[in-house]
Amino acid sequence: MFSFFFSHVLVFASGLLIGITLITFSFKNLSLNFQFHQLFLPSLSPHSDPILISALNNQTKVTIHSILRPTKAAMHDMTEEELLWRASMVPMIKELPYNHTPKVAFMFLTKGSVLLAPLWERFFKGNEAFYSIYVHSLPSFNDTVPQTSVFHGRRIPSKEVRWGDFNIVGAERRLLANALLDFSNQHFVLLSESCIPLFNFSTIYNYLMNSTKTFVEAYDMPGAVGRGRYSPRMRPLVNLSQWKKGSQWFQIDRALAIDIVSDQQYFPLFNKYCKNRCYGDEHYLPTFVSIRFWKRNSNRTLTFVDWSRGGAHPARFMRQHVTVDFLKRLRHGRTCLYNGKTTNICHLFARKFMPQALDRLLRFAPRIMQFN
Repeated sequence: MFSFFFSHVLVFASGLLIGITLITFSFKNLSLNFQFHQLFLPSLSPHSDPILISALNNQTKVTIHSILRPTKAAMHDMTEEELLWRASMVPMIKELPYNHTPKVAFMFLTKGSVLLAPLWERFFKGNEAFYSIYVHSLPSFNDTVPQTSVFHGRRIPSKEVRWGDFNIVGAERRLLANALLDFSNQHFVLLSESCIPLFNFSTIYNYLMNSTKTFVEAYDMPGAVGRGRYSPRMRPLVNLSQWKKGSQWFQIDRALAIDIVSDQQYFPLFNKYCKNRCYGDEHYLPTFVSIRFWKRNSNRTLTFVDWSRGGAHPARFMRQHVTVDFLKRLRHGRTCLYNGKTTNICHLFARKFMPQALDRLLRFAPRIMQFN
């Protein structure tokens, strides 16, 4: 009887021991799996990719279109570091895995609203598949844009910008980085709120798309406002002979745009030493492009600016300045090289036009600029 009882106890104890062992192993395996997922699977932080977060929150599938094509609104929650990192991505396979139309990114660097928006509305009308718009205005600007406007929802996350400070170059890079998120954007144009187009959309689009060169003005200028702004502390990365000056209003392709937002050598150097009398927007890009990419650059800008009156600011054009003859001179008043051949279309844009000139610009646009 005792042996029978003892055998039952022994069987029960053995079963209990096996059960405890199996449970312990299961918990360890679960813990290891949990740790593995924590270590190797991406987690969603407050600054994670907004497209992926939106897709997960809505329990929709993440497709190639949702990743490569940005949302309708230009605003996002990425930090500047995250934005520049993502914008610097370059696919090793050049052809996109879906049909797309190459677009021009029109990037407006403004204090507030685009002053001549009605003129730009006419310019863009009917060409919605061929352009993107990005607006960098002061963070304090809070006016609303009509939902019917092409500028509605096109403001990007911005930072304070002051004339003459190097932070204006940061704003230019911010515009480029946001525009690079759309893989369809192949050319990039920097504009101000006082810029106007001198030709219709198809002329400007084809001029940019067919060009074999980028358009960053760069030249050597002796004297106080040229070489005099150079700091010897920039050596050996930038020597005086490499120092260039030029207009901040550029027109570039995607390859150069990626190189600009990815620059971790020249940008910090200029940010540190281009101070006080040195205006970074006039020297950083002209010098950077001349050193690294001079073979692909035309050394001219496509934006007309009148500096003939002297002073720290260019001439402003009011209502009385806008005449048929004046606009014709801006459009065909000089010759230059385009793809190795002489042309009389050298400027596609012009500034600084004041709001008082808008009514005349709208009146002449259909006839002179050949807007639709």
